[in-house]
Amino acid sequence: MKILVLTWEFPPRIVGGIARHVAELYPELVKLGHQIHLITVQFGQAPHYEVVDGVHVHRVSVGESDNFFHWVANMNQSMGQHGGKLIQEEGQFEIIHAHDWLVGDAAIALKLCFKIPLVATIHATEFGRYNGIHTGAQRYVNEKEKRLSYDGWRVIVCTDYMRREVERSLDTPWNKIDVVYNGIRAEKKQTHPDFDYWGFRRRFAADEEKIVYYVGRMSHEKGVAVLIEAASKVVKAMNHQVKFVFIGGGNTEHLKRQTWNLGLWQKCYFTGFMPDEDLDKFQTIANCAVFPSLYEPFGIVALESFAAKVPVVVSDTGGLPEVVRHLRTGVVTQTNNADSLAWGILEVLQNPRYAQWLVDNAYKDLAQRFDWAKLAQQTEAVYGRVLHERSQVEW
Repeated sequence: MKILVLTWEFPPRIVGGIARHVAELYPELVKLGHQIHLITVQFGQAPHYEVVDGVHVHRVSVGESDNFFHWVANMNQSMGQHGGKLIQEEGQFEIIHAHDWLVGDAAIALKLCFKIPLVATIHATEFGRYNGIHTGAQRYVNEKEKRLSYDGWRVIVCTDYMRREVERSLDTPWNKIDVVYNGIRAEKKQTHPDFDYWGFRRRFAADEEKIVYYVGRMSHEKGVAVLIEAASKVVKAMNHQVKFVFIGGGNTEHLKRQTWNLGLWQKCYFTGFMPDEDLDKFQTIANCAVFPSLYEPFGIVALESFAAKVPVVVSDTGGLPEVVRHLRTGVVTQTNNADSLAWGILEVLQNPRYAQWLVDNAYKDLAQRFDWAKLAQQTEAVYGRVLHERSQVEW
């Protein structure tokens, strides 16, 4: 099967979870015998064309614009032109697969022009991010998501929670939506036995301090402010023998102010962006990972902590309770509730044997539910269904 994939992010351009999703899913589909051509955005020194893990990656240049929506329009124009050229040069593709609304215009144009069925993966919705549609810009994005979902032959989402959300917020029929979880390559999170453990650890905390960390974007929906509020309760309960480390880019001034106002300045450390190699090392020194999101369709960061063998505490929003099984593979706490979050963190920090049991269970769960080879087979089944249905109808 020949598949044309459109995605606005792909390594080395990593904005959110989509980049890792597409970079790890499609090599598994290549192993199943499919030919994958992936169109994405030119970034840094990355070549315009290369083969990555068997995937033909095409990076298109996009005209710059100060207006994000204008930039998205420029990107779709570039992707559409390159996709059309590719189809004419390579011969007919069986499936077009679009990841999120940002590439929807190009994907829909190619679908209609070349009569190729379109599969859409909706990774998140504007309605979910903002708990409703409140502004003109949000309405614009919501309409784009609806159009992509409408034009898709099938729609793939990452959790049962997202299936309900897409049905409700994008008016998508329930029986048109397939659930395929995100996955992770657990072997990528190998430890570094030769690195200076204590020397590295002392960059972040004193020897007697337990390390609790958050990694991700510093946006409102990630609930970092709730974690800082919970930190003040944990610090007291742990007799100050704990350090909170916040890893990730973005505007942190308001969060730093919050730590100062709560008297936590000495107990919180904002690292900014951390390269993967350092993050892998960091996770070997950490005692607890916390993801207190207010909105989270899936939560790949939780899987990465599973793979790194760090006990996980999450909020019970979105798809997180499907990914993390409460009191079996991690601790699930009430969303936007600092008391509940503090309780969850203390469950892990004050019960090391229990924390290790959670880690062991979580690592086993990766192979059973979040293995990319199995998820690629599920994606292949969606493609197969689309091709079968396509063969039964006149376009």
